Amino acid sequence: MPDEPRAWQVVLESIERDLLHGRLRPGDHLPGERALSAALGVGRSSVREALRVLEVLGLIRTATGSGPNSGAIIVALPGGGMSALLRLQVAATGFAVADIVKTRLVLETAVAADLAEAFPRPQLTASVDLLNMMESHPYSQAEFLALDAQFHLTLAEASGNQVIAATMAGLRTSIESYARQGAASLASWSDTSARLMREHRGILAAIGSGDAALARTTVHSHISGYYAETNLPSPRSTEIPNMVPDAAPRGP
Repeated sequence: MPDEPRAWQVVLESIERDLLHGRLRPGDHLPGERALSAALGVGRSSVREALRVLEVLGLIRTATGSGPNSGAIIVALPGGGMSALLRLQVAATGFAVADIVKTRLVLETAVAADLAEAFPRPQLTASVDLLNMMESHPYSQAEFLALDAQFHLTLAEASGNQVIAATMAGLRTSIESYARQGAASLASWSDTSARLMREHRGILAAIGSGDAALARTTVHSHISGYYAETNLPSPRSTEIPNMVPDAAPRGP
């Protein structure tokens, strides 16, 4: 069967089509291996290979076991080739947590300020829909953190800056990895996750108010606060460089 080595592509393309056409969205669970194998007419080994590719690309996260949190969950929508390249680079080499935090602070505070100053102000529908979903479903810790990373990516994508959006997509795997690493030291995941959700709403409110300085500060506190709470190595300095002479003060 000469086409069998490419059978996993059938699975990949089917899932990607469902994502692009809205039949699958972040937060949805994929059917199990047996169901996908039967529906698409390929072997289960091909299904597993396709799922591995989707996970490397940051589109799904998988969890073993049984119950509502097992299997593969959609955590992102397909991005461009640059995003995929950056994600693979991060997966292959890895970055220091301090560098990730510092980069996030620079990029995401700038994104929040730009969104707050935009006219007309963007509706941020994807971000709002994602938060509504996160608040209404009992996701596992790993799933929550994957969707949390997606929330931050939706803001970057809403900015319209393709370089920033691609960079954030590329860093996504490292961001999520360090977030999971830090979560292990939390005294109460339920308390922290509830606070993170409140802070997400606060970020959207700050952007919606049109106050760029408040949007910067809110995002800065949200990112740096989690890393401080989880006792992960933090950057030597979390000051946000003032690259615009007449800009408002940035960060706390």
